[in-house]
Amino acid sequence: MSSDKAPMTMKDIARELGISVATVSRALKDSPRISEERRRVIQQYAREHNFYPNAIGEALRHSRVMPSKVIGVIVPEFTHYYFSSILTGIEEAAMSRGYYIMVALSNEMYEREARICEMFHRQKVCGVIVSQAKDTHNYDHFQKFIDSNIPIVFYDRICTGVNASRVVVDDYMGAYNAVTYLIETGCKRIAYYGGPVQLEISKNRYNGYKDALLKHGLQIDETIISVCDNRADAELITPKLMALETPPDGYFAVNDDTAIGILYTVKHAGLHVPEDVCICGFTNGQRAVACDPMLTTVEQRGKRVGEEAAEILIDKVEGHSPIEKVEKRIVRTRLVIRGTTR
Repeated sequence: MSSDKAPMTMKDIARELGISVATVSRALKDSPRISEERRRVIQQYAREHNFYPNAIGEALRHSRVMPSKVIGVIVPEFTHYYFSSILTGIEEAAMSRGYYIMVALSNEMYEREARICEMFHRQKVCGVIVSQAKDTHNYDHFQKFIDSNIPIVFYDRICTGVNASRVVVDDYMGAYNAVTYLIETGCKRIAYYGGPVQLEISKNRYNGYKDALLKHGLQIDETIISVCDNRADAELITPKLMALETPPDGYFAVNDDTAIGILYTVKHAGLHVPEDVCICGFTNGQRAVACDPMLTTVEQRGKRVGEEAAEILIDKVEGHSPIEKVEKRIVRTRLVIRGTTR
């Protein structure tokens, strides 16, 4: 459905099927007062025309009905501490205002993400908070929420294909400050391990890395820039960089797991950290203090990101903020200096 087209209403369905709005409403709520066959026809027509009633809006218009207080949350993966900390923030903020969350895992797969969104529509969640999967290339499943007047808020990995509210950390400044610190403590050749290039956070962190180098008169060398966002790949890529005629003396990684993969590899090769090589990650999860030496990293404050996303969404659900108003909030990062840097 085009975002320029007004979303279908129950009144439209009633007019097209020659029935009353009350009949449509009861059928969509599976009321036994409507025959099973008629319910099936009305519900099928609604699905075919992408109509999903805003359960909260209906409840507020009919105060005798308890409103849906369930928020759909999509998490790309649970392996990263960052996403679990965001989830904690969302749940605590939601519970404090009387809402519950329904959590689903996309596993970084577009098709699964789209199916989850369809399920959320059927469950009539009052709103959705989501971080898109790495390989998401089509945004119709997100646009459908907007067309149906169901608020949606993105966190971490924002979707540039739809105009919706979002909460992100200051990825650019986080990367810029980290790389600046590496330079100011003696590193002159800093490798960059980043995420998939189509993601907005990857672009912002790369730009922070690049600008820090240029600001300090260092050249950008594509041979030490890699798409790498996990420990396994880091352990494969790092030996190749170490074998260069002029290997890196510093590494900046997109997350802590990747940084730990670098740390393991350089130590296994007999190098000393931070005397020979400095390493900086991005997350500040529990693993950052479980390695030796402990990891210097950029703290993302995931819990605060989750709290902000939930606050924006619930304000829209309850009518304190217009659904169509796009809010963009940035949570500041901070560099946590530990043993992997000088």
